[in-house]
Amino acid sequence: MRINNTETDNEEIYLKYFSFSLLRDFRARIILARILAGVFLFFLIMMFVPWTQNIQCRGNVTAFNPSQRPQTIQSVIGGRIEKWYVNEGDFVKKGDTILYLSELKSEYMDPEIVPRAGKQIVAKEQSVASYMEKVKSLDAQIDALYKTQQLKIEQTENYVKQAKLKIVSDSINLKAAETEFTIAKEQLNRTEKLYKEGLKSLTDLEQRKQKLQDALAKIVSAENKLLISRNEFLNASLERTSIQNQYSEKLAKVESDKYASLSDMYHAEGDVAKMQTQLMNYSVRTGMYYITAPQDCYITRAIKTGIGETVKEGEDLISIMPSDYELAVELYVEPLNIPLIEKGQHVRIIFDGWPNIVFSGWPNSSYGTYGGKVVAVDNFVSNNGKYRILIIAEEDDYSWPKELRPSAGAFGMALLKDVPIWYEIWRQISGFPPDYYKSKEQKLEQKDKG
Repeated sequence: MRINNTETDNEEIYLKYFSFSLLRDFRARIILARILAGVFLFFLIMMFVPWTQNIQCRGNVTAFNPSQRPQTIQSVIGGRIEKWYVNEGDFVKKGDTILYLSELKSEYMDPEIVPRAGKQIVAKEQSVASYMEKVKSLDAQIDALYKTQQLKIEQTENYVKQAKLKIVSDSINLKAAETEFTIAKEQLNRTEKLYKEGLKSLTDLEQRKQKLQDALAKIVSAENKLLISRNEFLNASLERTSIQNQYSEKLAKVESDKYASLSDMYHAEGDVAKMQTQLMNYSVRTGMYYITAPQDCYITRAIKTGIGETVKEGEDLISIMPSDYELAVELYVEPLNIPLIEKGQHVRIIFDGWPNIVFSGWPNSSYGTYGGKVVAVDNFVSNNGKYRILIIAEEDDYSWPKELRPSAGAFGMALLKDVPIWYEIWRQISGFPPDYYKSKEQKLEQKDKG
């Protein structure tokens, strides 16, 4: 080699410089080849090592029971903030007062609105009682009219019966008069014959004529009486009809007054019911001025602040966190993988802020992961385009950290089938979904159901 312009023997250079002497040592090549062969053999063996397929997804910690999740308290009515009773971070029990609102609407500003509404109800109830008494009085009047009508009709029926009997009596009298007239006429004829023969005197003949005239007069009188009786019968019948019509008209008028009073009474009762509802609304609204805690909880943040600030109906006032809750994790899974998720499936979870060493394909060798099982799978996609699954802690695994709080980040791995590493690499490159499998217990359950 030419290090400089001076020619030097190569052997002298190799002896003088140790680094050059290393270049002459061909054992380094052999070592390098062995190292590369060992690495290749190691990776070749690793290709056949079992790998647990998994579905990785992110989410956050939440509460299992919806009533135990963070929530906001709204104002049911519109009002103005007058006083705060708590500070952020305070613990309050169920029913404790958080803040007080004052009224904004003019129709509710009267401080005596509840007792005045009660007085109006009392007055209206007295009106209902008056209508009820009037109805009772009209009922009594109707009963009296029915009884009087019955008596009058019975009296008229008696008149009708008397007229019928009188007609019968006058008819008999007429028949008797006609019979007497016939006898008198025959006696007159016989007397006239005897008078012509000289056996009866003129006096006897005149007496017979007189009797005949008397018999004729009786017939006329009997006929006249019979006509009068028949006329009285007709008058009695007309009187009966007239009485029925007269009392029917009176009863109809009284019943009309009764139903009119009932209508007024029912209307008044409806007004009482409306006023009672209004009174209850006033009482309930008065209680809504005080915003209270719905359960034992911590005050996390005041959304509306200050004194004198106005709020609308249904507007958020303050956010709270229940003090007693059971933790769960909600993870969001890609639609491609959602058919592989089912209830009861095992999941390994990593919580943000807790140290961990994770080998996704070897869950048994991972450190800092916690066990969970799927308890719910949404049937519709969330706003982020993924499906939500809900996970709770497994009883037989390590307990979740007590310091966990809702909304903390979480990373989950749903464990699937065990496959060789070379297959997993090929699947990832090809873009195929993980292999789906079912445990023996799940297969037995499906057979039992079938």
